[in-house]
Amino acid sequence: MVSQNGGSAVKSKRVLFGTDGVRDVANKGGMTPEMALRLGRAFILFLMEKGGVPRPRIVMGRDTRRSGMMLEGALAAGMTSAGAEVDSIGVIPTPGVSCAVRSLGVNGGAVISASHNPAEYNGIKFLDQNGCKLSDDAELSIEEYIGDNLTDDWRPTGASVGEVHHQPALVQSYAEHLAALPRCGEFPGKVAFDCAHGAAGAVMPMLLELLGLECPLIGAFSNGMNINDGAGVMHMEHLENYVTHFGCRLGFAFDGDADRVLAADSKGRVIDGDILLWVLARWLLSQGLLGSGVVVTVMSNMALEGHLEREGIKVLRCPVGDRYVLDAMRHSGARLGGEQSGHIIADAFTSTGDGLCTALLFLKAIHDLDEDPDTLVDRFGRYPQRLTNLPMSGNKPLDIDRVNIIAAGVQEKMNGTGRVFVRPSGTEPLLRILVEARDTTLVDEVSRLLEEELKVFCG
Repeated sequence: MVSQNGGSAVKSKRVLFGTDGVRDVANKGGMTPEMALRLGRAFILFLMEKGGVPRPRIVMGRDTRRSGMMLEGALAAGMTSAGAEVDSIGVIPTPGVSCAVRSLGVNGGAVISASHNPAEYNGIKFLDQNGCKLSDDAELSIEEYIGDNLTDDWRPTGASVGEVHHQPALVQSYAEHLAALPRCGEFPGKVAFDCAHGAAGAVMPMLLELLGLECPLIGAFSNGMNINDGAGVMHMEHLENYVTHFGCRLGFAFDGDADRVLAADSKGRVIDGDILLWVLARWLLSQGLLGSGVVVTVMSNMALEGHLEREGIKVLRCPVGDRYVLDAMRHSGARLGGEQSGHIIADAFTSTGDGLCTALLFLKAIHDLDEDPDTLVDRFGRYPQRLTNLPMSGNKPLDIDRVNIIAAGVQEKMNGTGRVFVRPSGTEPLLRILVEARDTTLVDEVSRLLEEELKVFCG
């Protein structure tokens, strides 16, 4: 199976926006202050013309990257120059901006972050009035506004120019929102949190104080250049070593903007998004909060499907990307969805991927279900998977049709014993190849075969 950046027909027409906003090396390419300003103006014009909002109010936040303040100033200038009022929070997780959009009842949100990418990258993503990521159609419209002369001609003056209002107290408000979630009382022993030197570090001390708990915090301080560096979900070995060395019962790791979370048990084994979904689905079902079932992406392990179906829980698969997960949840009536990578949406509590929320709900779930977290990895019994990332050259377009034919041919040769999924990354110049089967030897053989046959198409 091959998907063009998640499988959306509209999405393939876009130039700037990927699966998670606009992202590039900061101060060059597609992520300069000039581009941030134009994106800000285009977003506001989109809200005014397409959304019928005469004077939009926007909540804006960022992660800890050094380039964040540079882009924050440019983005705010763009939005206020189009007449918007901007509430600037400063450093806060992406789900914290989403929470503020909903609690304040404003017209949208803007987040400056490159999520799990290294510090030299940065990005901009926009949220709608519900705190959810924009649809493909909305992002395409914003791109069209950037290329429209109206974007430059629309120049409010005098009292019509927008203002920036600094709102750092909204970080505390987000911490209070998290502290009000269902909780298990005492944690099951020592629990560590790896903040990836990112935005979670702005919230976790407040949250733990509100909960009356003392927990080890890793990577809670940033110098602007160490976000995701050797810590967080991209470097789980750091948390694994910490948990085993210091005798923790559990550990949780976030990414740079804290919309993702993965966990480690006391033996230092990763509890990924699939296992988190397995536990949360059963707990939400017991609470009457699961809706019609669970939405997972094409990357989720086949073992998850089997476990949930044995519990009588319906499973729906969708393209990669938490935006597509939420869209499928809305259409199917499912109230839980997520990705193996740790984007989890439990819509009774959040409208976007929220790593901190997921961690707290997971702790509540294992308490109520009387789960031993050290048994989850063994009991889950995942099918062997191998994910290969082939670097793609920007010098020639990817021949999707030809790649699709090759992948389909290999899938057919597996005779129903496994599956193949190939897609270009929506955030990096990579072709991702996922192979899954019950037999590890078959997974390795098919992965090597596909890598050899497809690398010629990557330039």
